[in-house]
Amino acid sequence: MSPETEIVSKRSRGRPRIFDQDAVLEAAMALFWDRGFEGTSFDALIAAMNISASSFYNAFGSKEALYSQAINHYITRTSVWFGSILNGPGDTKAVMERLLEASAVQFTQKGLPAGCMISLAGTHLHPTLNSIRHAMRTSRNAAEGAVRARLEAGIADGDLPPDTDVAGLAALFEAVFRGMAVGARDGKSTEQLLDVGRHAMRAWPVG
Repeated sequence: MSPETEIVSKRSRGRPRIFDQDAVLEAAMALFWDRGFEGTSFDALIAAMNISASSFYNAFGSKEALYSQAINHYITRTSVWFGSILNGPGDTKAVMERLLEASAVQFTQKGLPAGCMISLAGTHLHPTLNSIRHAMRTSRNAAEGAVRARLEAGIADGDLPPDTDVAGLAALFEAVFRGMAVGARDGKSTEQLLDVGRHAMRAWPVG
């Protein structure tokens, strides 16, 4: 049990306050996204979520459990645009171009922290939080796997040369996506990230 969890367990366990689950998850997601797991205090969480400590404990049990739900909430939101483009119409090259363009826009949108929550999360954590580190690595690997599957489909459809190094190309684009996320956090503009995407497409295999 982490110190944050112990704090929660010692708080009042009175009648839980009724609240909008999606709204509080959205608030928690934004705070975790902006500050990271360890940089987000319990008091900051309940203030952002506008709930009492007892409501927090009754609804989520621990900071770690809430973080897991916040990550899932983020993945659900992201899959709306990422999945629709990745599995949408068009040849494979056009799909990847649209993904890079959409990432540049999404990573710099107003009203939310810059970058990608999955890209930035769980890379520096205390050893006692390895479960979170593992979960974030699994999410990143899943995204790369989805891109790889789309590239493999491109070979089957004749969009890519049959000798394309699919694993290497998927890893390259995954690195570009993650680098764009960090760039956005460092203040790069949408146009600067779009330019990164355009340069990345120069690595597209020519058959």
